[in-house]
Amino acid sequence: MINPAEIETTRWRKSSYSNQGGDCVEIASLTARTAVRDSKNPTGPALILGNRAWAAFVEDAKQPR
Repeated sequence: MINPAEIETTRWRKSSYSNQGGDCVEIASLTARTAVRDSKNPTGPALILGNRAWAAFVEDAKQPR
């Protein structure tokens, strides 16, 4: 179970590849999990992934399409 206070107080960050247009996702490292949210809606929902699932997502996203 996720502690809501952990999400509210954690440090969120954007990719260094993000532009300043605001169309970004932000991530936060939680205890044994990674949270992802829409930077335009910081009080909205966050997707919570286990660290292995996050690593697999990142590796897949790096693959050329």
